[in-house]
Amino acid sequence: MHTLTISQNKLITGDPPEGQIQEVDDFVYKGWQTSFPNIVTHQPLITLQLSTLGYTRSVTMVKITALFALAAPLVAAAPQETPQIVGGTAASAGDFPFIVSITNNGGPWCGGTLINANTVLTASHCVQGRSASVFQIRAGSLSRTSGGVTSRVSSIRMHPSFSGSTLDSDVALLKLSTSIPASGSISYGRLAASGSDPAAGAQLTVAGWGATSQGSGNSPTNLLKVTVPVVSRATCRSQYGTSSITNNMFCAGFTQGGRDACQGDSGGPIVDTSNTVVGVVSWGEGCAQPNRSGVYARVGSLRSFIDSNA
Repeated sequence: MHTLTISQNKLITGDPPEGQIQEVDDFVYKGWQTSFPNIVTHQPLITLQLSTLGYTRSVTMVKITALFALAAPLVAAAPQETPQIVGGTAASAGDFPFIVSITNNGGPWCGGTLINANTVLTASHCVQGRSASVFQIRAGSLSRTSGGVTSRVSSIRMHPSFSGSTLDSDVALLKLSTSIPASGSISYGRLAASGSDPAAGAQLTVAGWGATSQGSGNSPTNLLKVTVPVVSRATCRSQYGTSSITNNMFCAGFTQGGRDACQGDSGGPIVDTSNTVVGVVSWGEGCAQPNRSGVYARVGSLRSFIDSNA
């Protein structure tokens, strides 16, 4: 993770970009993980901790101008700092037969849930601003690099209400170029019922190939999992601010921290004790920090979009 200390206006940090440069204005937050390799800020004396994916952020918003290259070397390099499970254990064959790993130009990127032979549910922030052609999924394997079956992505459908600044409605559907049939190692994810909302205290399990500690640049080869309790929406709003936690989100984690999803787990499933997918890994401040729960897109409130586009 790059730590960028901004001491004066318009200080440019990071390595010189390669290839064609474009300028994009956007909002980010202190601690927000983003794929932008170079940052120009218009607000002095702000310390930003950024990596390349996961949109993990706090509630201190700053206005930035991001400079990034469209060249393949930067796109390929970005996933080297993507999110992982913190405080978890190795998953076993059959634990999550619907989970898929997603690569971006061959590099580790996000997770997802295979919901039928042709469709993967993931997070909108994983695919925002990117062409379907850069993504490939792997299903039916605990390894993100081998085994199972793979398919390219032919098209992307993001939730029409997704907001890149608030991460509300953070779900997207990937349509696959090659159908993936159910098998002994692959099944389709069972989704939470429309309108359902995980109860505070319920034990949920999240899985992924993301980082095992905050700021780690390494992604594990094999799938990890961790169990975390649901945190009430009121408690989560006290942690992040009332407007930051919408009804399309729910939170899970320990008051003392220590166990959480992290960079690279974005888009992957969080399931209840019946292995029903109740949420999609979305965001949080840091990874496994005390009083900073992980935030998930709530499948029960987003079923209409999912069902209409699956």
